[in-house]
Amino acid sequence: MSNKSLGDPFNPDISIKHVAGCTCATCSEDAVDGELKQPLQFSAENSQPEETLASSEEVMDRAIESAIVRGMFGHNEISRRSFMGMVGGGTIAAILGSMLPMDSVKAAVKESMGPLEKKKLNIGFVPITCATPIIMAHPMGFYKKYGLDVDVIKTAGWAVARDKSLNKEYDASHMLTPMPLAMSMGAGSTAKPFIMPAVENINGQAIVLHVDHKDKRDPKKWKGFKFGVPFEYSMHNFLLRYYVAEHGLDPDKDIQIRVVPPPEMVANLRAGNLDGYLSPDPFNQRAVWEKVGFLHTLTKDIWEGHPCCAFACSKEFAVTNPNTYGALLRAIVDATHYSSNPNNRKEISEAIAPKNYLNQPVPVIQQVLTGYYADGLGEIKNVPDRIDFDPFPWHSMAVWILTQMKRWGYIEGDVDYNQIAEEVYLAADAGKVMKELGYEPPSKTYENYTIMGKTFDYKKPEEYVKSFAIGRK
Repeated sequence: MSNKSLGDPFNPDISIKHVAGCTCATCSEDAVDGELKQPLQFSAENSQPEETLASSEEVMDRAIESAIVRGMFGHNEISRRSFMGMVGGGTIAAILGSMLPMDSVKAAVKESMGPLEKKKLNIGFVPITCATPIIMAHPMGFYKKYGLDVDVIKTAGWAVARDKSLNKEYDASHMLTPMPLAMSMGAGSTAKPFIMPAVENINGQAIVLHVDHKDKRDPKKWKGFKFGVPFEYSMHNFLLRYYVAEHGLDPDKDIQIRVVPPPEMVANLRAGNLDGYLSPDPFNQRAVWEKVGFLHTLTKDIWEGHPCCAFACSKEFAVTNPNTYGALLRAIVDATHYSSNPNNRKEISEAIAPKNYLNQPVPVIQQVLTGYYADGLGEIKNVPDRIDFDPFPWHSMAVWILTQMKRWGYIEGDVDYNQIAEEVYLAADAGKVMKELGYEPPSKTYENYTIMGKTFDYKKPEEYVKSFAIGRK
């Protein structure tokens, strides 16, 4: 059983973060005529062959050792490797073993996790870069690391993902952050309690316009335009509505918004069925790649750090299979943090490009994940946080989403914003796992946001809903 994140922590010649090595300027020299023609190359940092771990028991032992050693060195990989090389990994292992009962620690960790109620799992995903941690956890061994045998199942769109999750065909699924809120409330579907213990990505979307509209960069010129979004209960829908309304357009009267599965966005743009879309990547970049669209704006420029996609499951699954749920959440949080390291993005791009995952050219995925990309307007941009990965599910993000559902008539009547947010977005579960894996979670679960210059005060959601000139209130 080989695992990318499980190098020997006592070996100074191996990076236990498995960082891709080359970040020099030559990695970005393939820009020609405003497009990236070839995959950005990288070289693996590890000079030694990967060790093969024979069993899930060995995988767990190595994971525990790595967590302890990473913690000793404050997660500073340079310090760890330098010290191991100077003193000797074997010596450090012996000293650590004399100070800390490693076998007892390993046994305690395994006992606390308990036996997995279910090891064989089906997890759905829609083939977009927002699902990077859920997808890459399969080929890069993060599920196996926690004793799970997972099938990641490509799903055509969000309605299918929702219905298969409700019908228990999926044990868990990649979802849009508004979906578990809507499903729990019965908005757009049968009400069933769903939980969201981890966000997958922040930022990572864009508004794309057809190349024929390069003279219409001012949204006030978009009256009559047809836009695509991937699902009604999506950040894409709510951000597009927010954006055009701030420019004086009523999204229900002045433009048309249609639900289009992400893989069909580019074809509909090319056929003239859409004038633009606010979509997940890689389909924004794919429109540029195929010369049918350009990037009008990144959604990070609408709301810096906004959530988009998430990992979710039914409350029933988590309650019935608590140990399996815990192992799955550990795998997802671990993979999400691995994805958050920019040095890993090129490696990940190659892992998720194949047909059974994203089925996209590696250069298209790399442009998204590295943030070094052609914009379709003749320029090459360098925006490293075009997409990022942060698992913490802020309750205030849920409250903002609920205000927009209320603003546009998706939910009606009195809404207990905080109660719903805290029942669905399980910040405590995420924080606990982050600490276990050596990451520091936020010390709070609510914060205010500034979106296009307007402050969102999470303590005053109803006032926020009523503050907009355009809405369905």
